[in-house]
Amino acid sequence: MAASCTLVCCGEETESDKAAIVRFSNGGVSNADNLDFSMYKNTDEKYPRKKSRRIMVADSDRLSYVGQNFGEGSLKCNSLCKYYVGVLNKQTMQMEVHNAVLFNMLPVIPGETSTATPQNTAQSYRDKVDLLIEAFGTNKQKRALASRRLNQVGSNALQNAVAKAASSVIDKKGLAALQQEVAETESQEALASHVPPCNPNADKREDVYPFDELLSPVELAALEEPGSKMAALTPAELQKMRDEGGSLSVVKHLENMAAVGEARERTACCAFYLSLLLKLARQKNVQRKCE
Repeated sequence: MAASCTLVCCGEETESDKAAIVRFSNGGVSNADNLDFSMYKNTDEKYPRKKSRRIMVADSDRLSYVGQNFGEGSLKCNSLCKYYVGVLNKQTMQMEVHNAVLFNMLPVIPGETSTATPQNTAQSYRDKVDLLIEAFGTNKQKRALASRRLNQVGSNALQNAVAKAASSVIDKKGLAALQQEVAETESQEALASHVPPCNPNADKREDVYPFDELLSPVELAALEEPGSKMAALTPAELQKMRDEGGSLSVVKHLENMAAVGEARERTACCAFYLSLLLKLARQKNVQRKCE
């Protein structure tokens, strides 16, 4: 009759009491007595996730093996399952059951580093979608992907060419001179938004800034009624305007305008328009009337 044995539970065990079960990735070991095993544990035992970390090292005359129960090279089953190992006492025929941890032993060659690179966790969502299209996408999706990548290459080439040209200009003129040119250009653009269009090829002084560019015929017609009131001011009323702090330029134009004719009417309209602009310039807040 075959001999029987009984199981004996060892009760609560700590992480240090766990039995180590090793598995060699490149095959079995013919003579385990020639291996020198060492186990290392994490010194930070207060941190719950670190206190159970172990590293197993097996040294032989020819090669060394390293395994760990955490990180990339560990067996995922350690976190998903719980393993036990039984140790039989042949004299008492009692088998003690202990908690166990598994190690996948990988060979370490001196002078060489592992060529396995971890997955790039910094990949963008677009990059991941592109990889899926390359592997499982339809022909239409693959053509669209190839077209987009060609456009991206062209855009990168253009950016490199612009950067190279800008660097050449900076080296030639100097950074300070370029900054001065940019400041002058910005000031000219800001001024151009307020100054009316200029005719640099004009033969007469009055044609440098064409009147129609300053006041359109519609705007000039709207100024006829208030302009006629300005033209009807008497010398005494003009003097009163001067004494009360009115615009001297407006008063001067009214005093020197023609006696009769179209020129008198235009000058009166322009005088009223100028007085209105000066009044608006002195106001901090301009209220608009909505119809």
